[in-house]
Amino acid sequence: MALILASFACGLVFGLGLLISGMTEPEKVLGFLDVFGAWDATLAFVMAGAVAVAGAGFVIARRRRAPLFAAQFSWPTRGDIDAPLLAGSVLFGIGWGLSGICPGPALVNLAGLSTPILVFVAAMVLGMFGYELWQRRKAAGTAATSAAVAAASDG
Repeated sequence: MALILASFACGLVFGLGLLISGMTEPEKVLGFLDVFGAWDATLAFVMAGAVAVAGAGFVIARRRRAPLFAAQFSWPTRGDIDAPLLAGSVLFGIGWGLSGICPGPALVNLAGLSTPILVFVAAMVLGMFGYELWQRRKAAGTAATSAAVAAASDG
């Protein structure tokens, strides 16, 4: 129960931060992205504040033996930059630039039940499921190819 309450509190603080900072307003985000036009630099301060708070949080977390509500930390184990990471980053950036909204603020904006946000979130969820399906098919194809190669070599 403590984990659920802590998760809820973190999500609430995050959502309120997005609302207060203007990150849930596509026009504000598009103004930030328009560096050669009427650039609105205020979100740079929001991002700098977020990086500072997250950085301090990581420093504190790294000093602990375990998290408060779990047996162990789940730190990332990969640090390489590969083609899927680059492709995903490009797609994310294109989507953000076209819509002015990213996944976190989109979920906060679901409360308004506006049609563009509902369509955005539906497309985002379909994209996530599509990626999972693609990864599973790719893994199944690799397994089938490996089995066929092994069977052929058994002769």
